[in-house]
Amino acid sequence: MPSDSPTNGLHVVLYQPEIAYNTGSVGRTCVAAGAKLWLVRPLGFQISDRRLRRAGLDYWQHLDWETVDDWATLEARLPDHRFWFLTKHGRTAYTEVDFGLGDVLVFGCESQGLPTSMLEPRADRCLRIPIRPEARSLNLSVSVALVVFEARRQQGLLELGTDETPSV
Repeated sequence: MPSDSPTNGLHVVLYQPEIAYNTGSVGRTCVAAGAKLWLVRPLGFQISDRRLRRAGLDYWQHLDWETVDDWATLEARLPDHRFWFLTKHGRTAYTEVDFGLGDVLVFGCESQGLPTSMLEPRADRCLRIPIRPEARSLNLSVSVALVVFEARRQQGLLELGTDETPSV
């Protein structure tokens, strides 16, 4: 459900996600990190999909999220924000940039990633997660978690839990 509350300075975009479980897991990560989740249509599942809710567990009710019909709408909704595009074609590791408040992390769909037409004009904003050549890619939800928590670490917005329960 879209939220009118302000974000905590980090946006996660899933461009045309295909798998409900991944999107649910990303939603859970966004709740844990205090990031807003944006879904760019078309989606490979229904928002009411039981698998989406299951992967997000009972966290979905706490998620600040919104769905937009296309890329142009997203850009119009986030003017003056700095966009980072996560792709195996990026020349810069995600750990080599300085993330700032309001940054937008864009991830492509599970089967194809982000379109070349989106990446080529923004080559200086394309980041990669270094992995061994034996692996084609990482799971989408794993990739999002790595980059989101690095951004939050840099922003100084991670805190240890205040109770005796481990914050894992």
